[in-house]
Amino acid sequence: MAFVTAAILNSLRTAFRADFQNALQTVDPQYSQVATVVPSTTKSNTYGWLGSMPGFREWIGDRVMNSIKEHGYSITNKTFESSIAVNRDDIEDDNLGIYKPMVQELAREGAEFPDELVFALLASGWANTCYDGQYFFDTDHPVNSAHDGTGTDASVANVLVNGSYTGEPWYLLDTSRAIKPLIWQNRRNLALTTLFNPDDPAVFTSNEFQFGADLRGNAGYGFWQMAFGVKDDLNATNLWAAWKAMRAFTRDGGKKLKIRPTLLVVPASLEEAATKLLERDLLVENGAAVNNELKGKVKLLVADAL
Repeated sequence: MAFVTAAILNSLRTAFRADFQNALQTVDPQYSQVATVVPSTTKSNTYGWLGSMPGFREWIGDRVMNSIKEHGYSITNKTFESSIAVNRDDIEDDNLGIYKPMVQELAREGAEFPDELVFALLASGWANTCYDGQYFFDTDHPVNSAHDGTGTDASVANVLVNGSYTGEPWYLLDTSRAIKPLIWQNRRNLALTTLFNPDDPAVFTSNEFQFGADLRGNAGYGFWQMAFGVKDDLNATNLWAAWKAMRAFTRDGGKKLKIRPTLLVVPASLEEAATKLLERDLLVENGAAVNNELKGKVKLLVADAL
């Protein structure tokens, strides 16, 4: 048995931080594949410019100023934490081996936590609104006939729904641009905090030292035009339908947005179907084998958090 000295606690603190940082290097979260990471310096950020990209025109005469529409879409930061207690007796008895994997797992959970928020937001896009006041996945997003919004609105859908389909939804995204379909707003990076002072109140009241990790941020929606949700069979016909619909999207005024789908996002239940659709050389159509024109057309992301 060893006395719990300041030197032992300092060594333990250093070891835990090293284990935490080393574990972070092994984690490969998925959220950055579908969400733009936006730094935040305030309690919330307002994205009033969403939906107001006017495009270029020939410069004849004076410049034409395109006012930014104030949609008022904002994302409020939230703080998230996870904490663990270390029994003082475990330190005295040099029984600390059990804590190393806990520290490593804490790092992994924290690094991947934005996945939970981002992909939960994607999955709930059928019932949550985005910058234009419509559900993120909806049948009636307003697109105006005039570039300045003074014309007539037409309803545009970024969904394909079969009422008899009972499987999980899947999603086709364009993630090639600076602004992706979703946003991860990062207010404070994941960090480890240790309370390893013999005079800490928890040592007196509970005979334990404490450590934990926390981060601050939140997820939100970007451009609905860069995402297409499907509640129907994952097959070539429906993937082509989603592809063609996205390619046809226009900005206000009728100019093509030049959307180029790059990523098929599926839950684990659809991994097999998606892999066959995007990686096999041949597909079966009407009982005959044909070349798979969709092979490699987009990348596949099997989202662990869906």
